[in-house]
Amino acid sequence: MHSSEHNIPCGSTNVLHLPGLCQNERRRLSSVLINVAKVLLLLYMFICSLDILSSAFQLAGGKVAGDIFRDSAILSNPVAGLVVGILVTVLVQSSSTSTSIIVSLVSSGLLEVRSATPIIMGSNIGTSVTNTIVALMQAGERDEFKRAFAGATVHDCFNWLSVLVLLPLEASSGLLRWLSHAVVSSFHLKGGQDAPELLKIITEPFTKLIIQLDKSVITGIATGNEHMRNRSLVKIWCRSGPQTVRGMNRNLAKMQKCRHLFVDSSMSDLAVGLILLAASLLVLCSCLVLLVKLLNSLLKGQVTKVIHQLINTDFPYPFQWLTGYLAILVGAGMTFVVQSSSVFTSAITPLIGIGVISLERAYPLTLGSNIGTTTTAILAALASPSDKLAAAFQVALCHFFFNVLGILLWYPVPLTRLPIGMARFLGERTAKYRWFAVLYLLLCFLLLPSVVLVLSMAGWQVMVSVGAPFVSVLVFICVINMLQACRPHCLPRKLRSWDFLPMWMRSLKPADTVITRVTLSCTKRLGHGKNRAMQRKHQLAAKSTTSQRNVQLAGENPAPSKLHDLHRLQDSMSTRL
Repeated sequence: MHSSEHNIPCGSTNVLHLPGLCQNERRRLSSVLINVAKVLLLLYMFICSLDILSSAFQLAGGKVAGDIFRDSAILSNPVAGLVVGILVTVLVQSSSTSTSIIVSLVSSGLLEVRSATPIIMGSNIGTSVTNTIVALMQAGERDEFKRAFAGATVHDCFNWLSVLVLLPLEASSGLLRWLSHAVVSSFHLKGGQDAPELLKIITEPFTKLIIQLDKSVITGIATGNEHMRNRSLVKIWCRSGPQTVRGMNRNLAKMQKCRHLFVDSSMSDLAVGLILLAASLLVLCSCLVLLVKLLNSLLKGQVTKVIHQLINTDFPYPFQWLTGYLAILVGAGMTFVVQSSSVFTSAITPLIGIGVISLERAYPLTLGSNIGTTTTAILAALASPSDKLAAAFQVALCHFFFNVLGILLWYPVPLTRLPIGMARFLGERTAKYRWFAVLYLLLCFLLLPSVVLVLSMAGWQVMVSVGAPFVSVLVFICVINMLQACRPHCLPRKLRSWDFLPMWMRSLKPADTVITRVTLSCTKRLGHGKNRAMQRKHQLAAKSTTSQRNVQLAGENPAPSKLHDLHRLQDSMSTRL
């Protein structure tokens, strides 16, 4: 008799037993497993490229960031401190690095907790630039780009709105300082061991072969150690033994040369940083494009609908309000595992783009990610020495309470979830005018913070005289827009729309026309230059082939060439006569 398992049809429930699988089911299962392995490999390379990107930014701008932190007169201004936190975190591409510098400055007595709190808020804003850059990689598909950019900027909108409310409150009342001080004074804290680095256990074996940094150089420059200024950020000597070794001779015996690509390089930190920046961006873009394609192939058809419903469906009534808070816990837990809010939010951005995660579900996940990254800072503060523990823990708690209060402001009541509407508006604008994404990135994370920093350095009188009218006009426009959308009858007839303004003041179409013309003219010039170069190449090639043919003909039949020379000689003699 034949074995019954070989006659199992493909649609049978016994197909789950591997020996009884029909051929098509086996092929499908093997292709799915191969694609899942590819996704995991690409995700690993994606995370490693984010780590190397952070190292590249630290090499290119780490010493500048240390110099920025040195000027305590600037940092005493809350607005300037906020801007410094944004710029430094954008420069080093790591909120944990900027936070660790702040903790070192506070614990060494060079910076007060009062001045450190606005910088912590700025680092919270600066860390969201990474997933915004990741969203730009999906600009090829308009709908995907709209969803991905909205999912990335919901993080920015939450951070900016929280700062707009909590920074003036902190400057006037010291709420975050008071809360953190109350918690620190109520606990008898003792220095612990290092915070767990779960993700780095997996990624460091690869990233350490590319580059290793001595981050104490940035901290040393920030704390005023002039000897650190001439040192390179590229680590050359690594410790091979235990960290607690007494005596200089024994300590030196435990040092050995690091093993990475740039350990023997004579290039400057800036050159190494630019090389790593280009390479990591290339790997990041490639991994992201391949990830999106693989996820689209895996999550297509009925599978997408099932996963979409599973992730975005609320709990049954009357517990549907708990779904968002569960998502916050999931985001916090995942960020605690990977030890980086940038990695987590950048990883879910492609999923938002292809429609697997909705914007409404991505918002609480992002809020949870903000909480998760602060718990890592708290654990790192607990690892500080006992004499520096209280100040370090208080700064980490200021970061924690800032995000908790931001969630209480912009999440529990559905009407207060303004970041979702703002992010959706930005996504629609970038889908219509794709250049707007680059403008937004430069404006929010570079130009606007730089202008505010310059104004704050000029004095609070200059900053108020320039900033107050700008803020007043911005608030007026926002109020009029809300009334136009909700209650237009409350407005005068002229203000019920912006049609009375010139086109360039109420629409991006004129700017889009100019940018399109400029880009087209540039591409035409490049095209003409390429065509001319190609024509020259073809002409030179034609001349060379013609001369080669003449030489070949002369070599094969020398008599005609001699007759030709004789005719030329006769012609010249006749002209002389």
